[in-house]
Amino acid sequence: MSAELKAVARERVGKGAARELRRNNQIPAVIYGDKQDPLPIAISTKEATRAIHAGGFLSRTMYIELDGKNHQVIPRDYQLDPVRDFVMHVDFLRIGAKTTLNVEVPVQFVNEEESPGLKRGGVLNIVRHTVEVTCLASAIPESFEIDLTGTEVGDSLNISMVKLPEGIVPTITDRDFTIATLAAPSALRSEGTDEEDGDEAATEGEEGEATEEASQD
Repeated sequence: MSAELKAVARERVGKGAARELRRNNQIPAVIYGDKQDPLPIAISTKEATRAIHAGGFLSRTMYIELDGKNHQVIPRDYQLDPVRDFVMHVDFLRIGAKTTLNVEVPVQFVNEEESPGLKRGGVLNIVRHTVEVTCLASAIPESFEIDLTGTEVGDSLNISMVKLPEGIVPTITDRDFTIATLAAPSALRSEGTDEEDGDEAATEGEEGEATEEASQD
């Protein structure tokens, strides 16, 4: 998925120049990487804020238009004002033909209506909303899907259930890590706990009676 931002070159850098840009509804930014010199730019505050709030900003490739030329980039970081929470600065990584990076890809769950466990009141407990993978910058997936068809209470949904496109590798490679679990309804868990408590109380009571009888003998 690609988006476009328009930019102008920054002639001056530093705190004073940055404050002046922000007063003019622009944000200082920089394009770096791909063995080229860093390129200081300024982008629209409104456009940048909209792109950030749209979600998935740090895992989405986009084109920045500068002086009639399009630069393919991916945002790698942005700073927010700690008090007023507006965007202060954005870093963009220039994408080359062989640029490889680590990105967080969101996970989506499909076919919930086909899960017997959910139909019986089970709860989908999401452990990871995103999965970090290594891939070419030009081949970042929009999302990964996990099919809930046939899942039961107690099932663990692991990375092995995700069909990863060729060339995309999880950054965690030493185990089949969990993305979500299908937990029992809280009511059933409470009933199970009450039953266990009752069994323990009964056992303690029987032990107490046996002790009293032994002392009487």
